[in-house]
Amino acid sequence: MKGRIFSLLFAAFLTFASLAQAQQSQPQPQAQGINVPILLYHRFGPTVADGMTIKTSVFEEHLKFLKENGYKVIPLKTVIDYMQKKGPAPGPKSVVICEDDAHKSVYSDMLPLAKKYNVPVTVFVYPSAISNAKYAMTWDQLKSLQKTGLFDIQSHTFWHPNFKRDKKKMSPTEYEKFVNIQLKKSKDRLEQQLGTKVTLLAWPFGIYDDYLLKKATEVGYQGTFTIEAHHVGPRDTLVKLPRYLLVNADQGKSFARIVEGSAPKRNIVF
Repeated sequence: MKGRIFSLLFAAFLTFASLAQAQQSQPQPQAQGINVPILLYHRFGPTVADGMTIKTSVFEEHLKFLKENGYKVIPLKTVIDYMQKKGPAPGPKSVVICEDDAHKSVYSDMLPLAKKYNVPVTVFVYPSAISNAKYAMTWDQLKSLQKTGLFDIQSHTFWHPNFKRDKKKMSPTEYEKFVNIQLKKSKDRLEQQLGTKVTLLAWPFGIYDDYLLKKATEVGYQGTFTIEAHHVGPRDTLVKLPRYLLVNADQGKSFARIVEGSAPKRNIVF
């Protein structure tokens, strides 16, 4: 009897040990993190009119590549919510699309493709140009973008200054007033015209410094964006998030490497 009990206990022990070993051999969940490319566009058209123009056909190639290779275009605010601990981490093949300047081709070229591929876009706007400059969209067009549910409108300062250059021309007092106008007036105008909360800011030409970051926080921006070319990762902070400035040459393998995070670094100087 004792021998039978011992045999049963020993068998149970072996079963438990086997299960424990199998459990240990399974992949363990990794700590949550983030690794998301933010792709920055400016203008679209049938031909490359300047360095910031991407052919509309090339933009569609980008969207096709993302769809066919299992990438998911997510709203920029999904990244912001995660970094503020208000939402889950973006998936492993997440991508963000944004545009700076609110060029009229966003309405004519980008909007139809955003609808076709059902992708969210954040547009960073400098309000002085809206319904004013021939190259820019109108307030009614921006509102039409909003109504699709795909477009989020955020700030790109009031008239797209070069802070590095302008600072040299002004006294400290003049510069402080100038910065306040660029940051606050843009935010206020966009919120007034569009009826939404503006909490994000893209730095014109990617130019920023500690003073500008401080002023942006004081005005009420929760996140600001550069053109430093790398994925948003665990070491990045909300006050200066990186973006890939895309050009028309970013096609095929070049675009794939950017999305994968293996593209060579670019030096952009203004």
